[in-house]
Amino acid sequence: MGSQERAASRYYDPNPIFGKVAPEIIEDALIHLATENEQYLSELSDQAGCFKETRTVEFIFLLSEKWHLDESARYQAVELLERFMIKQVEQICKTSRENVKSREQGQGSSWSSLKDQIYDTFVLRLVSCIQLASKLSLHYNIVNSDTALKFLQSLKYSYTKQELLESELAVLKSLHFQINVSTPLAYVELLLEVLGHNGCLLPSKPLHQMCMQLLDFSYLTRDSIYDILLKIATENSTPSKLQVAKFLTVKEDFMLLAVGIISTSVFVLNPGHWKQVVEHLNYITGITSQSILEFSYAVLKHVVGSATPKQHYRN
Repeated sequence: MGSQERAASRYYDPNPIFGKVAPEIIEDALIHLATENEQYLSELSDQAGCFKETRTVEFIFLLSEKWHLDESARYQAVELLERFMIKQVEQICKTSRENVKSREQGQGSSWSSLKDQIYDTFVLRLVSCIQLASKLSLHYNIVNSDTALKFLQSLKYSYTKQELLESELAVLKSLHFQINVSTPLAYVELLLEVLGHNGCLLPSKPLHQMCMQLLDFSYLTRDSIYDILLKIATENSTPSKLQVAKFLTVKEDFMLLAVGIISTSVFVLNPGHWKQVVEHLNYITGITSQSILEFSYAVLKHVVGSATPKQHYRN
């Protein structure tokens, strides 16, 4: 019995173990993530980020915590819901345009009914995305249909198990069954691994924990942080619509988010190593030290109203 418990504890340990992966594997993984990130940004929808507003993210995070899911599952659930809802909106807009052309009328009752479909099923789709994300983390809790139905019923929804299964299938089909999407957490953890191999001897456990806290914070206060960053980048307190539109790729850049989170975490925990880490991150990713500095500044300015990172870097 004791050996079984020890084996179980190994499988369910939520903390990553750094320094155990061969350098060539790390290099391949980094190239893969960088390529994936570039491809995602090149195909970015104009609606990207619309479904990452604070209340939605907070709902997903709290529900994931209630169901004891690991960190990666909640980020994947956010990204799955985002991608699915964008597909839904694009499909609805397409259908609406076709209706307008065929019936030679404006966006009247048909558009309203299509919008109602989104509103009426949003919570169901959100739960389905959490379910699917939980199934990608095989060594952790999986949200089964009974658990999901019980929660939905507590909110006075009267879905059946069949409708719940159909909702999961709708998400899968809409995303062409490509649901194992990378999240910023994967970028953070891989970059921490690279930093360790490059000689940045920082305490991995507290640094990882700080990164997790700041990554959560950046998701929950996303608009505020990127609003500060946009104003810094454009040197304009009231950016134009064109500047806002061009900035979308910055808001959706997972690699930039990851280096910014690591940089900020190091500054909080060990300011003496901060400049060295920024230089390493610049070398690893090609993201300029200035961009990393500005991201850290935006995060910390939102947290404590401090310009310390910028001043520290200049000194």
